[in-house]
Amino acid sequence: MMAAQETTSMVGGISLNEPMSNHTSWRTGGPAEIFFRPESLDDLSLYLRSLNINVPIFWFGLGSNLLVRDGGIKGVVIAAAGLCKTLEKTGDRSVRAGASVPCTQLARQCIRWGYGPSEFFAGIPGLLGGALAMNAGAHGNETWERIRSVRTIDRFGELRQRFPEEYDIAYRSVRGPEEEWFVEAELHFDRGVTASMETLKEMLARRKNTQPLGLPSCGSVFRNPPGDHAARLIEACGLKGCRIGEAEVSEKHANFIINLGEATALDIENLIWHVQQTVADQTGVELIPEVRVVGVESR
Repeated sequence: MMAAQETTSMVGGISLNEPMSNHTSWRTGGPAEIFFRPESLDDLSLYLRSLNINVPIFWFGLGSNLLVRDGGIKGVVIAAAGLCKTLEKTGDRSVRAGASVPCTQLARQCIRWGYGPSEFFAGIPGLLGGALAMNAGAHGNETWERIRSVRTIDRFGELRQRFPEEYDIAYRSVRGPEEEWFVEAELHFDRGVTASMETLKEMLARRKNTQPLGLPSCGSVFRNPPGDHAARLIEACGLKGCRIGEAEVSEKHANFIINLGEATALDIENLIWHVQQTVADQTGVELIPEVRVVGVESR
């Protein structure tokens, strides 16, 4: 599958048939055929250049918005959570942040610098790279509203600078060049907007009180439909506490599906489908998943 030349200088770790259940917030999922954890961008670039063009590549960070099917992922999985942790001011109201910076850390540091609006990043689970990939948002703000430019790496190990106009950006959706992954972003914030640590603390407290934090989940499963909330619709349909296998619609927040302990990816995927069908039948609203479902179905 991989070309052996050029790999002798790599320092990152490679493992075969690595269980993705060890690397996703749902704590479920089949094995990655080849799992690579690079030590640096140079290390990653070297490895990418060594791969055959026909080898599929899957890139992930914390796995906080990811459902890996029980059959696992074919090809190479790049575990990028340890890369690109830069977080620094680059000018008046501008920040450079690596894709591996946790969104909560980004929010806290921007508040210390007095840059706003930035508190909303604390409401986004996971890393900045994942927030860039799906235009994640919270409390009425979205990631790409703050983006001035991004750096990406492609499957040939080449780094590029790109700008928002090169992407098709919508609510919880980002489409751009094929087989490129975010490694860094330049963010800008508004003059005259005061960032508040108290507001951030209130957001985190509200999240703690209303969401089943500490239990295996992916955060919000479905996008909010226009003018409504997915959680309200799911609760109105009597689906809180609904279970398939060890997967359950949270009693605390209806737009969360939690793994009670031994849920398979199939349990979770079937429960997602059941919620969609029930809400559509009872309300006429089609819920669109936020979660990314990948991999091979088990047989």
